[in-house]
Amino acid sequence: MRYMSVIRVFATYGLVFLLAIGFVSAQAQTFSDTDKETRWAEQVSETLFDGEVVWLLAGQHEFLAIEMRPDSGAVKNAVIVVHGIGVHPNWEQVIRPVRVQMAEAGWVTFSIQMPILPNEATALEYQPLFDEVPARFSAAIRFLKENGAENIVIVSHSLGAAMSAWYLAQADSGDISALVVIGMNAQTSSMPVDTARAIRKVQIPILDIYGGEDLEAVISTSARRASAAYTGGNPDYRQIRIDEANHFFDGQENQLVELILSWLEKRGN
Repeated sequence: MRYMSVIRVFATYGLVFLLAIGFVSAQAQTFSDTDKETRWAEQVSETLFDGEVVWLLAGQHEFLAIEMRPDSGAVKNAVIVVHGIGVHPNWEQVIRPVRVQMAEAGWVTFSIQMPILPNEATALEYQPLFDEVPARFSAAIRFLKENGAENIVIVSHSLGAAMSAWYLAQADSGDISALVVIGMNAQTSSMPVDTARAIRKVQIPILDIYGGEDLEAVISTSARRASAAYTGGNPDYRQIRIDEANHFFDGQENQLVELILSWLEKRGN
């Protein structure tokens, strides 16, 4: 009987040990298409003219970022630039104009690779990847603070805007002083998270920019986004529509960046 008890003890603790290993493995699992991230990283590294490649760690996963510093040297103001669905930190539409022109205007820009899926994936399929978002923001914030940044804002586009708002809605946003969302979709039927609900929880200043020729889901939910900020009691939410702009602000890049810089300057950034 004594031997049977010993066996039961070992069996019990062995099961617990195996379950623990399984839990840790599940926690460490990465849903992002890391092969695609690697391909993007190679392409960006080979073609990058403005800025420097930086590698960061999110848990055990290494991911790409691009830092660009203004000519003025040490700068305390920094912006984390967040791309949209399936692309990379130097994407020609929205992302590169923002990161380059804001650096030319005196900001340190830090464009980061967000979790991605294959090209054919829909936004709804990105839901599991949102769990990987906080670690990437944390790594970016830590890098910027260690390199002298004291005022950090986020400028984000499309699905990246949803990721940014979702992150700030649940995180201690003390490290981020303002959020700019560009082309944000708040249509619950087509998005992996309820972005309007996230906006309602974010209490830092928000600039919500969209185009008059934007995606229908972005245009039709503009009132829902504004209402969410009002309901959440955020007095520093502002929404601006650029009539001629499409979802990627093709041909309106300068106006987009000027609008962001003007808003930040008025806020004292």
